[in-house]
Amino acid sequence: MLTLNLYNTETRAVGPIVPHEAGKIRMYTCGPTVYHYAHIGNLRTYIMEDVLEKLFRLAGYEVKRAMNITDVGHLTSDADTGEDKMLAGAKREGKTAMEIAKFYTDAFFADCEKLNIKRPEIVVPATSCIDDFIKLISVLFEKGYAYTSGGNVYFDTSKAKDYYRLSGHSAEDLMVGVRDDVTEDANKRNRSDFVLWFTTSKFGEQELRWDSPWGFGYPGWHIECSAISLKYLGEYLDIHAGGVDNIFPHHTNEIAQSEAAIGHEWCKYWFHPRHLNDKSGKMSKSKGGILTVSVLEERGYKPLAYRLFCLQSHYMKQLVFSYESLDNAAAAYDKLLSRVASVRKAAKEYAGEADADETARLTNEFIETVGNDLNTSMGLTLLYDLLKADLDPKTKLAAIANFDSVLSLGLLDAPVEQEEEEGDTSHLEALLIKRAEAKKARDWATADAIRDEVKAAGYMIVDTPEGAKLKKI
Repeated sequence: MLTLNLYNTETRAVGPIVPHEAGKIRMYTCGPTVYHYAHIGNLRTYIMEDVLEKLFRLAGYEVKRAMNITDVGHLTSDADTGEDKMLAGAKREGKTAMEIAKFYTDAFFADCEKLNIKRPEIVVPATSCIDDFIKLISVLFEKGYAYTSGGNVYFDTSKAKDYYRLSGHSAEDLMVGVRDDVTEDANKRNRSDFVLWFTTSKFGEQELRWDSPWGFGYPGWHIECSAISLKYLGEYLDIHAGGVDNIFPHHTNEIAQSEAAIGHEWCKYWFHPRHLNDKSGKMSKSKGGILTVSVLEERGYKPLAYRLFCLQSHYMKQLVFSYESLDNAAAAYDKLLSRVASVRKAAKEYAGEADADETARLTNEFIETVGNDLNTSMGLTLLYDLLKADLDPKTKLAAIANFDSVLSLGLLDAPVEQEEEEGDTSHLEALLIKRAEAKKARDWATADAIRDEVKAAGYMIVDTPEGAKLKKI
């Protein structure tokens, strides 16, 4: 079993993942708020979480992963203000909140299926756990961390240990409300306190409310992830994942309330993929038009070409989306499918068996490479190297299958009859990835050697804002 290394948001360093229980990973990922379609920026995060889970499995770990579905309580502001997103969705479409939740939950998982994102074995709608939220809030009252004010129930952050440690900020940074729509809540003792349970609803037509010891109301957003994780994964969580915009205040608040309840460290490792931006900035549903998987399909793109587009970049880098970049990824994807199809055809005609030792060596090299902070771009380089390697086709195919159990590009799904395209440049595209790595390491000699090799093949390298491109000489 190989040890994987990952950037930990809390320590701000890359280090080995050492699970609480040897050989077992307990992983929690923040799920969607199901009031609208997921845009492709949201889905980049889920793709990278999917890669992480599958890499652990390939490395021999047992993974238990849970994810919530936020179908109540998520407000449009990070400061417990603004309109409830589910209520907004119901108003927009003239449906009940539960009808909205069901429709967009199904749509989310349909998109995940198209992108080969594995559904976690534990998926829990928030509305199914109201009793668990009430129990957890009751524990926080017993331990002196919760209070009532103005009819609502709040968490007292002044009593939390090292409240800002995940974000690296302090109270002086005035981080409460990372958006511009923040208003002060006069009911709070401290500006950073947050709502555990609303009983004085700010929204008179709030549809989803339940009885509680503190009155008729509904849970705050933050309590649901803590309660669901503690219920299904226990008091020791190995990895918590979510979008980078969840670091503060959502994950910060999860840590505060979870550790207040259990009395010890809750989660050791925090995984936050960066945003996908368009040329105008971060993708957001609030901007109006939503760029979804369905929109890409309508424009003729295979969803897995978008997955490849995401894997070509490191998850800690903000990725800029453009149709030109997606065109390049789509062309590379089709060529990749063609080359793998050729290997599959050759393997059918090959009389021998795959070399198990060589397959294991190649697979371990892949795990170690991608396992160095989820370096998917280098994993793709290994895949291209494998396709060029002087190996029998059955060994190649066995290794490709293992690689693709993590990359999940559907490489074994293309028709075997598909022939490798004439003028295939995928091996040159692999060199572009190596060149980018060399330039990052300031290894100019290697970068120049790659440029010369590409030139010898009849192409020149053109550097663009979206990355290096090939141009026929």
